[in-house]
Amino acid sequence: FGDQMDVVRWPEQKAALAEVFLTRTRQQWCELLEGTDACFAPVLSLEEAPQHPHNQARESFIEVDGVTQHAPTPRFSRSGTQAPTPARQPGADTESVLQDAGFAEQDIASLLSSGAVFQRS
Repeated sequence: FGDQMDVVRWPEQKAALAEVFLTRTRQQWCELLEGTDACFAPVLSLEEAPQHPHNQARESFIEVDGVTQHAPTPRFSRSGTQAPTPARQPGADTESVLQDAGFAEQDIASLLSSGAVFQRS
């Protein structure tokens, strides 16, 4: 890998790395490398990520309205962050979005009455 910046060699180098990575399971690589100074982290599924000790120690995930999601970042010691609010329901802001986009009230009424858009009550 002395020529790692030689783009022509990248497919060959990629294949060599893949061959090495396939010699162990993800769990075996974790057992070998976690706790060392190697720059390493396993690729986790969306279900696994919130349970990983690294993410739990850093409070990387939060739950909002029953949905697990990433916590706001960046987080600084002297300034807090606000937790996100639950997503709005589709159609909850149709009229205000169209108004902000410059649509006239009569055009908005026409779009609503034709069924092209809807406004959730």
